[in-house]
Amino acid sequence: MKSRDIAIVGICLAIGAILRFVANMFPGAIVGNPVIALYCLAIILIRPTFKEAAGIGLVAGVLSMLISHSIFPPANLISEPLGALACAAVYGLVSTKTLGPAATTFVATCVSGFSFILIAMMVMLASIVAVPAETVAGFFMAVLPIVLITAVFNAIVTQILFFPAKRVYVR
Repeated sequence: MKSRDIAIVGICLAIGAILRFVANMFPGAIVGNPVIALYCLAIILIRPTFKEAAGIGLVAGVLSMLISHSIFPPANLISEPLGALACAAVYGLVSTKTLGPAATTFVATCVSGFSFILIAMMVMLASIVAVPAETVAGFFMAVLPIVLITAVFNAIVTQILFFPAKRVYVR
């Protein structure tokens, strides 16, 4: 990866982390995850290898873990690299489409969100205190719309930012 590409990833992750930190000041609000939206934008712009995309996702996971108010923040260390890998893979398939950035970000956010939920559910089930299966199923049903709303929001944000960011990147 070129130093210019590293700078773009760093700037996108920094902006995403700052926006997520500010969004966390309003608990209970369902907002997008700007970290995912902006690392997807960076991946779409620079087209990294899968290894580099996983690295971007790992850095995003560390940032997300540090500023998260979720049920199990360490799950970000797995869910964000998976989302970044999904972003790299899907954009490789739809890159010629006009709405490629939106579709890619939607899928990447769903992969990240649902893998996070799966990890959180496994932690709940493995806890010392027995958690009834109905509680885990209820948790999944409660967070399902949050992941989907976040995916839509992230897709819109990334699509809006893509064209101006691409013009700046090409220069």
